[in-house]
Amino acid sequence: MSDVDFRGLGAHPHSDGTRFEVWAPHAETVSVVGDFNDWDEAADQLSRDGDVWSGDVAGAQPGQEYKFAISSGGNVSQRIDPYARQCTNSVGNAVIYDDSTFDWGDDGFICPPMNELVIYETHVGSFVSDGEGVGRLDEVAAKLDYLKSLGINAIQLMPLMEFAGDYSWGYNPAHVFAVESAYGGPEALKRLVKSAHEHGIAVIIDVVYNHFGPSDLDMWQFDGWSEDGKGGIYFFQDWRSTTPWGDTRPDYGRQEVRQFIADNARMWLANYHADGLRWDMTPYMRSVDATEENIPEGRLLCREVNDEIRRDFPGRVSIAEDLHGDPTVTSTADGGAGFHSQWDNHFVHPIRDAIIPADDAARSMASVAEAVTWSYGDAFARVVYTESHDEVANGKARVPQEADPNDPASVRAQKASTLGAALTLTSPGIPMLFMGQEFLQDEWFRDNVPLDWSGLGEFHGIAVLYQDLIRLRRNADNMTRGLSGGHVEVLDADEGAKVIVYHRWMDGGPGDDVTVVVNLSGATHQNAGVRFPFAGRWKLVLNTDATVYSDSFTGTWVDDADAQDQGGVPIASVTLPPYTALIFARTE
Repeated sequence: MSDVDFRGLGAHPHSDGTRFEVWAPHAETVSVVGDFNDWDEAADQLSRDGDVWSGDVAGAQPGQEYKFAISSGGNVSQRIDPYARQCTNSVGNAVIYDDSTFDWGDDGFICPPMNELVIYETHVGSFVSDGEGVGRLDEVAAKLDYLKSLGINAIQLMPLMEFAGDYSWGYNPAHVFAVESAYGGPEALKRLVKSAHEHGIAVIIDVVYNHFGPSDLDMWQFDGWSEDGKGGIYFFQDWRSTTPWGDTRPDYGRQEVRQFIADNARMWLANYHADGLRWDMTPYMRSVDATEENIPEGRLLCREVNDEIRRDFPGRVSIAEDLHGDPTVTSTADGGAGFHSQWDNHFVHPIRDAIIPADDAARSMASVAEAVTWSYGDAFARVVYTESHDEVANGKARVPQEADPNDPASVRAQKASTLGAALTLTSPGIPMLFMGQEFLQDEWFRDNVPLDWSGLGEFHGIAVLYQDLIRLRRNADNMTRGLSGGHVEVLDADEGAKVIVYHRWMDGGPGDDVTVVVNLSGATHQNAGVRFPFAGRWKLVLNTDATVYSDSFTGTWVDDADAQDQGGVPIASVTLPPYTALIFARTE
């Protein structure tokens, strides 16, 4: 694996100094200023070759700060390098950075295949904090033993491109090639990725290409040129510049901007050994308002970058947050955007609607059945979840908080969380959890409020339940291979009893076939007749109502199932505890 050289753009240290290159087509002169020349704008003038300015500066070394001094229209402005790999902060200086000095050891980690992935989304700044400020990447690395024991095999880091201030969700990137300084910068991210790989955990980076900034944005009118007061060379100069976050949509039709974004995507995969990318709100790359597709250049850019990833980084994953149920997003046919997978609105919303309400009558088994079986043509072309940073903020809250606002630790809240987890981890798709979900974190996500890790002690049993569900999903005991298979069939969706039964399998047979029975009602259904896909003995491998998970659960005993042919339909008598998922594995 080789690092990306970005066609020379940026700062590239070598044995005698550093070579600088910058795209500034409307500049009259460009020089580089920094610690190496006492910030003298006349000392190191760059030479022009077309629209690119470049030059070698003897003695400029990694760790030294610099900027470009750009002259246009009689004015000189000092700008942070758009390709800067490190910044002192979002309004500070660029820092010369040398990728080659980090020791990756023998990192040959291979991302798990999509059907085996279990993703854990986390926000670096609030995942864990020592109370002295924003959380840091090294503190995330210190939790890798815990994450490995939980069973997940991929962490998805919310955006960590250098952003304005220290506290942010990260969706306001000011300098997209630099790792957020408050999080620890580029070396800290490399340490985290290396350690994650040593723990058997993939790392997926959340990237933002639907807009930049809008604050602390040195790319704005970078070389002094713009039209109609717009953002200049990196941005659309007309109605297409408008986004919900600012007037800063990149100009996907300009080749240099397309290359800028493609270089950035490649950087995370090559230089940081990341195992995948999650793209923020891709509808706003192909549409001004995420409705009519009126920016075709955005779709083409997505396809170009995804084709590069498939070609040059086989086994890595590219995931879209699209949430429009559009199968072309994950299609490689003509006109498709080429993503491997996409966040699925057809799962999260109906499942939350089924687990959160207090009134059983409000639950639709038909909607749950559709959510479980929804497909974009490939079972793993979707990411399924009940909590994400968006679903637990912006006027919404964590599942326990929504289920019981007065007591998010109540039985009702615990059952809502665990039912959601069971449905997520037994449905087709790539399952994803949001940080702290596994120990019943309540309230809602905020970037300046760290996770309350005391919940891991208070709700240790709930965390064990999540751990057991992940264990089954990943077939750790060689009994539930079908949970990572691509096939699903709903065997029953009883609106009266509020029970859904579905069959999961990969190739079929003992150790593969799995039957999931979910009772979404508060009633205990004694000796219910449950349909199974095949007659024979089915081993109960998980009962979410067991008191080992919570002293507040009923602990209703459930036996293995013996499915007998009744008129051509395999039926077993099974007791269904309230608000409970039962998972049965075929053993014969």
